[in-house]
Amino acid sequence: MSTQISAMASVDPQAIIGADVQIGPFCVIGPGVQIGDRTKLISHVAIHGPTTIGTDNCFHPTAVIGGDPQDLSFSGAETRLEIGNGNTFREGVTVNRGAEKEEGVTRIGNNNMLMANSHVAHNCQIANNVILVNGVLLGGHVQVQDNVIISGNSVVHHFSTLGTLSFIGGLSRVPHDVPPYMMWVGGDDSRVRTINIVGMQRRGISNETIRIIKKMQRLIYRDCKKIEFVAETLHEQLGNDWPAEVTNLMDFLGHGGGGRQGRRREVPKAA
Repeated sequence: MSTQISAMASVDPQAIIGADVQIGPFCVIGPGVQIGDRTKLISHVAIHGPTTIGTDNCFHPTAVIGGDPQDLSFSGAETRLEIGNGNTFREGVTVNRGAEKEEGVTRIGNNNMLMANSHVAHNCQIANNVILVNGVLLGGHVQVQDNVIISGNSVVHHFSTLGTLSFIGGLSRVPHDVPPYMMWVGGDDSRVRTINIVGMQRRGISNETIRIIKKMQRLIYRDCKKIEFVAETLHEQLGNDWPAEVTNLMDFLGHGGGGRQGRRREVPKAA
């Protein structure tokens, strides 16, 4: 199959189009856009540059990709959007380029699904295998790690980080970080309720590791224990031989496994 561009599409001559790309009617591709092989734009898709798009992506009608950041401090600098491979952007999805802060880049990794009317704001960093369900809104500078699911019409406050395999329930308000493997549910009263057992099982995490993470969640969110107490408990039971997922969770919370000091994170209020 060769590249197919509808006669009713507008493609700037400065855009770089890969092999076997399909660009349907009423699509608008601006200058500074690079589209990788086998990517499909069904129709009515607008892509603004500078934007780099990898291979095997699919953009559904009325998606607007690479628009200017919605940031009052933005003064027209040449910021960027970088998209990986195998992503799906459904109807009405909007993804903004970076603002003139940090690296000035919005990034989306590989094999993500952004469902209808979801929004990714400037300087967001989305990893791999992430699902944004219909109507999800990510504020600026949000980081979403691998295998996160954010359910419909949830709102994530800017500068928040959602840890690996966390799950956000529908209609949730997320005002700060959510640690890996946690399930954040509750609408206006959103908070960590339990752990994402199903997600961990699907990813092949052992039952013993799931049991340990469940105990950690109870200590932190039910018993209101400090992270140092949780670390001491883990050392008593496991020594320095912590499963990778346990180390990842403790690093996220600011206490490295096996004696390593991890990143500092705000710990959400107990449930």
